[in-house]
Amino acid sequence: MDSRERTFLALDFQEPDRVPIDFWVSSGMKKKLNISTPVLLKKFLDLHDVDLRYIEGPLYTGPDLRTFSDGTQEDIWGVRRHSVTVPTRGFQETYMEVAESPLSSAESPEEINDYSHWPSPDWFDYRPIEAQCDHIRKEGRVVVFMGDRLNRIAQLKPAMYLRGVEKILLDMLLNPEIAETIFHRIRTFYQGYEERIFEAAAGKIDILLTGDDFGGQNAPLISPLLWSSFLKKGFTEYIKIAHTYGVRVMHHTCGSVSKIVPLLCDAGLDILQSLQPEAQDMDPHLLKKEFGKKLSFHGGISIQNTLPFGSSEEINKEVEGLIHALAPGGGYILGTSHNIQADTSVENTHTLLRAYKTFGKY
Repeated sequence: MDSRERTFLALDFQEPDRVPIDFWVSSGMKKKLNISTPVLLKKFLDLHDVDLRYIEGPLYTGPDLRTFSDGTQEDIWGVRRHSVTVPTRGFQETYMEVAESPLSSAESPEEINDYSHWPSPDWFDYRPIEAQCDHIRKEGRVVVFMGDRLNRIAQLKPAMYLRGVEKILLDMLLNPEIAETIFHRIRTFYQGYEERIFEAAAGKIDILLTGDDFGGQNAPLISPLLWSSFLKKGFTEYIKIAHTYGVRVMHHTCGSVSKIVPLLCDAGLDILQSLQPEAQDMDPHLLKKEFGKKLSFHGGISIQNTLPFGSSEEINKEVEGLIHALAPGGGYILGTSHNIQADTSVENTHTLLRAYKTFGKY
């Protein structure tokens, strides 16, 4: 049974030969594992029989993105970011943090619409996508598109970058017209971008991974009512576009989102990713019991505690427990709750991958 047969059986709520596997890893951890090049990464993924593979997607060909005298760099939204490096256990992780939110001072929908840096789907070359898909499909693997960390199909996170975290959350309560204008411009771009990607792929993308954090550690970032008022429309439209092209949709969200999961199901979501074990009310047994007949799950292995600080026995126990909770009847893809960071040892990473094989057989 190859990766495609295995994964699609699981997503159709049947039990294949084993639970499908995915592998998410940070750039710092790639260096630690010596898999920083595409060739080395592929060899590593093949060695461990990882089922899901990610294409690079379209090439950015739009206006030059500026670098300023203070070292900040502009992204496609005109958001200025600066590089932050965090040393950890002999390696380092580098993140691009927001330095300036360009819409933070806007006071009306008109100012939002007049903003000069709204991106266009025309700023990308989509021609390489079909060949990227062919390369993965010919090896029997599952093709996934998610984009890069600064351009992932979403709504709330781009709004946070553009407006500022606190302001966009307050806008939904105090300035709803401003909030709706920002969300409208974001989803308009991503709808066009998404359609162009699927057209270029010619039916060869299997899963679209969208990413938008709706939860904090202890509760959703916004109430189900606000989610329905401001985000449901775009979330549903993204899924409808994908389904039109025969593509399943997986959504990544960190945090405590159990109160929003029913809304995600109603919008047609196929796979919920993260299942952050440290977050409140994200018990995998309860999620499987309540939603497991119509929603598949991905992830759940702790990158905050178990992988960086746990013993081999603790890693094995966590993997076995998640499989026991989520794998019966299909509907589960093994993976971590987020990218494995460089604070995790090479030994623990290999322990994790061995545990997948040991406990993942049906």
